Amino acid sequence: MISKAVIPVAGLGTRMLPASKSIPKEMLPIVDRPAIHWVVEEAVQAGITEIILVNHAAKGAIEDYFDINAELDAQLQAKGKESLRQSLRHIIPENVSVISVRQREPLGLGHAVLQAAPVVGAEPFVVMLPDVLVDAAGGDVDLKAMIRRYQTAGAAQIMVEPVPMDRVNQYGVVSLEGAAPEAGGSAAMTGVVEKPAPEDAPSNLSVVGRYVLPGAIMELLKTTRPGAGGEIQLTDAIAELIGLAPVEAYAMTGKTFDCGNKAGYLEAFIHFALEHPELAGTARSILERHHAR
Repeated sequence: MISKAVIPVAGLGTRMLPASKSIPKEMLPIVDRPAIHWVVEEAVQAGITEIILVNHAAKGAIEDYFDINAELDAQLQAKGKESLRQSLRHIIPENVSVISVRQREPLGLGHAVLQAAPVVGAEPFVVMLPDVLVDAAGGDVDLKAMIRRYQTAGAAQIMVEPVPMDRVNQYGVVSLEGAAPEAGGSAAMTGVVEKPAPEDAPSNLSVVGRYVLPGAIMELLKTTRPGAGGEIQLTDAIAELIGLAPVEAYAMTGKTFDCGNKAGYLEAFIHFALEHPELAGTARSILERHHAR
C-alpha cells in the first residue's frame, strides 16, 4: 500500500504578498481552516497515513498547526468547550503522522521532493502541491483513484487537466501515446515538458499538482540538472522516468483551484464557502446582496 505523501511547503509565496509576508501562504484560511488542512485532508481520504512536509526554517506555523497546543487545549477544557477541543485534537486521525524535513535553498520542486528521500526510501509515494486544492465534486477523490491505478497497472500517475493553449506556458504539459484519457481514466505518456511556448506544446493537458511516483524517481532527481527557471524540475525527472518505466496521465474528475495566486485563492474561498455545511446559506446571501448592488 502507498502510505506516504510528500508536500513541499518551503516556498515563500511571493504571488500572495503582502498576506504571505509573515504568514505562510499555506496557512491562509479557506473559509474556516488553512489551505494546508484541505490538502492533508485530501491525502487522508486517499488512504495516506504518513505526511512529509518539505519545509522552510521560517514556516514552523505549518508544523505547529498539526500539533496539540497544550495551553489552548487546557483553556478549552476549563471553559467546557469539549466539542471544539476534540475537533482541534483530531485535526488529523490518530493513525496519521505528520513530520517535517527542511529544504535549505529554493532550488525547485524536484529538489524539494528529493529532500524527502531519506524518509521515502524505495517505496512508491505521492506528491501533492499545496497551492492546488481539489474538490472531489461529490465523488471519490481523484488521488485515491490514482493510487488504485498505480497499484493495479504499476504505472506512475500524473494528474492532468486541459487548459487553453495560450496558457500552456504556465504549466508542465504532457504528450501522450494515443488519445487523451476520459475523466477518471489514464493514458500512456511519451513525454512531459515544463512551461513550453504555445507553438511548441505537445498538448493542452497540464500537470495539475498530484503525482503517484515510484521510489526510483529519487535516484533520477539526484542527477537531474537545473531546467526551466534555473531550478531542478520534477517534470524533467519524470521525463527521464518515462524512458525507464511506464508513466500515465490521469484525467481528473474533480475541480481544481490554484491558491498560489490571488484570483485562484478568491475563487477557492467562494467555492468552499458555498459548499460549507454551516455557512453555505450565509455565503449565498452575501453574494446575492453584492450582485444586486
